[in-house]
Amino acid sequence: MPSLPAWIRRRRTWLLSLALVLLASAGWKLSQHDDEPKDAAPLPQASAAAPAVPPSLDGIALAHGMAAAVRTSSDARAWGGPRSGQEATLSDRVVDYRIEARLDPVRHTVDGKQQLRWRNRSDREVRSVYLHLYLNAFEGEGSTFMTEKRQGFSFRTDVESKDGEWGRIELRKVQQQGRTVPYHFVQPDGGPKTDRTVVRLDLPQAVPAGGSTVLDIDFFDQLPRVVARTGHFGSFHLVAQWFPKMAVLELPGERGATEPRWNAHEFHLHSEFYADFGSYDVTLDVPEGYVVGATGEEQGAPRKEGGRSIHRFVQGDVHDFAWTADKRTQQPLTGRWTFPGSPEVTIKVLAPPEYAHTRPSVLKATQDALTWFSKTLGPYPYRTVTAVIPPFNAGEAGGMEYPTFFTADAYKTDKEGSFERFRLDFVTIHEFGHGYFYGILASNEFEEPMLDEGMNQYWDQRMLQAAGRRIPVATGLMQRLGINPSVDVFDGERIASLGNPPDGLGSNSWHRYSSGSYGSVYSRTATVMRSLELQLGSEVMDRAIQTYYQRWKFRHPSVADLRDVLAEVSGKPALIEQVFNTHVYAAAGVDDRVEKLESEEVEPPLGLYGPNGSEVTESLRSKQLRAQRKAWDKAHPDAEAKDGGALPYRTTVTLRRRGAAQPQTLIVRFADGSEEKVVWDDQERWKRYSWVKPVKVVSAELDPLQAQRLDMSVADNSRRLKPDSSGTRRLISDAGAALMSLLALLSTL
Repeated sequence: MPSLPAWIRRRRTWLLSLALVLLASAGWKLSQHDDEPKDAAPLPQASAAAPAVPPSLDGIALAHGMAAAVRTSSDARAWGGPRSGQEATLSDRVVDYRIEARLDPVRHTVDGKQQLRWRNRSDREVRSVYLHLYLNAFEGEGSTFMTEKRQGFSFRTDVESKDGEWGRIELRKVQQQGRTVPYHFVQPDGGPKTDRTVVRLDLPQAVPAGGSTVLDIDFFDQLPRVVARTGHFGSFHLVAQWFPKMAVLELPGERGATEPRWNAHEFHLHSEFYADFGSYDVTLDVPEGYVVGATGEEQGAPRKEGGRSIHRFVQGDVHDFAWTADKRTQQPLTGRWTFPGSPEVTIKVLAPPEYAHTRPSVLKATQDALTWFSKTLGPYPYRTVTAVIPPFNAGEAGGMEYPTFFTADAYKTDKEGSFERFRLDFVTIHEFGHGYFYGILASNEFEEPMLDEGMNQYWDQRMLQAAGRRIPVATGLMQRLGINPSVDVFDGERIASLGNPPDGLGSNSWHRYSSGSYGSVYSRTATVMRSLELQLGSEVMDRAIQTYYQRWKFRHPSVADLRDVLAEVSGKPALIEQVFNTHVYAAAGVDDRVEKLESEEVEPPLGLYGPNGSEVTESLRSKQLRAQRKAWDKAHPDAEAKDGGALPYRTTVTLRRRGAAQPQTLIVRFADGSEEKVVWDDQERWKRYSWVKPVKVVSAELDPLQAQRLDMSVADNSRRLKPDSSGTRRLISDAGAALMSLLALLSTL
């Protein structure tokens, strides 16, 4: 996790990653099984001899396997143009799913039948379409997901899949108008041939421009033991990324596309998702006694048949569907929420017996988040929110978001003011917040994770800061001793963001130097946005983010579209361009400092500067200065520093830059209370400023508002002419925040 709040969010923190790296470098390894039977059958290999996949039938290309942050602005009419609210539907629906699914909770399987209607938005006929089969990431070590894990990347707590715990999705029938559809597994990002998370269907009947087609698909899921966002543990089932899901056909002017292209990436270790908006009508068949929660609104009471319970959920204008079923889940805690412009919202909190006591806290945090996001971005447009607290030992199911449905996290206590309560609230707020940044804005989490994870992290912290919340980091022993230190939420993000990053914020989710680099998307994006807020003003930043949301809701914006809105609303396009070029499209640290501060008397120059060109010698000047100082002292017997002296003083400040060039404000304070303010806003590696004043300088300070939140050290941002402890205090403050973050991590182990 990239920061204290980010490890709260999903345990994807840079501190945890760092701990794993340090342990690995010390020789620590996860347990390995070396007791393979000697007569075992040959293991499957990544078949180099696998038959070549024929080209698509229509020649429409796939998005590049290294696609990342978009630089080209989207067309104003992209995705059908801004949604005014007067349209028949909230989104421009592209897909329609009707799914029937039957859960076997003993074998942990799902039998599914799906009717998928897809609309071709392009101006050409389509003969080949692409589906995501995400569950195949867990069918074995040959998937892209598991290959990246073996290559040294880590996922949260790194739960290992043991014998009998793998999962998969199998296509058992694919038909178009009664005709069998041939299909081929493809690896758009150049992953191993054994990865089967993307499949291409070659349609017997072309879909004309503007036309639609219906695909009838029977599928079978073997759910894995909960390992990453989905799976089972005991009777608990989190069923996510479980059905064949249509990829996105992007058109010219959308996210940098110049020709129609399919955006379909393999399921990478750190990748999340991207899909078209549509409608879902899903029937779930589970044993009686199982409590079910799902995306959308349940249509009446469940139907009982032969010891089974049949539930039906419907939701429009979303781009995914997930559900849970567990016989241990307590009856849902239900609450209501209202807000102008939003329908009345029913909130359900599901939890197992061991965490049932935390349901009221999760309910309140959800209600608070609904209010904050509705006030600051726009009214919540759906009628339901379902929050799920996973059972003990199923933590990998926690901290994940789907439309109108999210999983929180589980803690033994939710005592007010405790670190555990803060984490519980933060995870709840963060996962709900994804309902806006991932759900309604629906950015491409494959290629531009900062638009969801990072921007959501920033807005969550804005909520907590507005509520006066700080991060309590006292351990049990510290609390018993009455020691209750806390950290400002954005200071926690800043501490986790420092250093020279190997990847820009706009890098995609999988092409990363390390898992820690992916994790930095959370804290570093939040810190960059906070830095911009301090430079632009909170009111301007609020208008910019709200404008971004209102303009791009239900439309899949890109990084370039966020950049454009920030530039437009702030009226400072050069600043925004500089920030994006430095931190989003590239990677650079920030480290400016006050290198030297001097204040010296300005003595008359030696040379031929006397009357009539006579020479001013050293002895003559010394004699004149003694007389001048004596006369001044006599005239000012009670003089203080603010009164100056017999001679003026030349103050010189030297600045040094060891990182990326960022606009910096320098404030120089003098003994008489006057100040000089300059802005250092060029590409120079150093700068020298000088003033002649009647008094000496007192101090020089770079970035007095600490707006440059990514500065690697604030202790060297200021100097005083006389020794002072302020720099030490700032250094201790940083060190203290880092120590508190570390203590907080240790308290969770």
